Amino acid sequence: MNTSLPACCTAPTRHWPFPGAMPGAVLFSTRFKPTELSPTDFTVSAIDAPASIQRSVAKRQAEYLAGRLCARTALQQVNAELGVQAASIAPHLGEDRAPIWPAHITGSITHSDGWAAAIVAPNNAWRGVGLDAETLLEANRAERLAGEILIPAELQRLAQLPADQRAQLITLTFSIKESLFKALYPLVLKRFYFEHAEVLDWTATGQVRLRLLTDLSEEFHTGVEFTGQFNVSEGRMLTLVHI
Repeated sequence: MNTSLPACCTAPTRHWPFPGAMPGAVLFSTRFKPTELSPTDFTVSAIDAPASIQRSVAKRQAEYLAGRLCARTALQQVNAELGVQAASIAPHLGEDRAPIWPAHITGSITHSDGWAAAIVAPNNAWRGVGLDAETLLEANRAERLAGEILIPAELQRLAQLPADQRAQLITLTFSIKESLFKALYPLVLKRFYFEHAEVLDWTATGQVRLRLLTDLSEEFHTGVEFTGQFNVSEGRMLTLVHI
């Protein structure tokens, strides 16, 4: 496949920002500028744009392209490490708007404020993975959103924190619940929302523990706990949940 780098994106780079390892997983990220999106960017990079993306504004087109570029690059790397001889194409957009991955792969894509990333892993090692990036909330906005994002038990824990730590915890709670949804949705095919999970505790070194508060399947039901990870860098919260 002959492809070129789209004008709006930097070359994807591989790195691992989280404190704990996830063997077999590969993460690539890129920076993108919607103002530099070229009409030929999808063509030169050989990434298909669904009709809904073609009709979108430049910002949505650029973030979709950047995310798919990272996903394809990560998929190429995982296939090479597995010795899988298969075409590594960017995952298409499903009717439920979730990425459609190859049968042997689980993955997740995220983007936030000119930065996009994708994580890909073999599904014989990891059944589900969720990756989410969010710009750190400004303090006043975080306080306004807290009641929509946090459940009462989380609000009680938030109240015990110094004022300068509250916005980060609210951002973390939002992001880690997004990551949990991305990890679980392909396994249960049911939507759930902020009030259906609870952040139980977190550490300064980047570990999170959270609990499901709704029944999604026989396996994933009320009370099941999950571990996650997070990293804060360049004003961005990045979270990961893997199953």
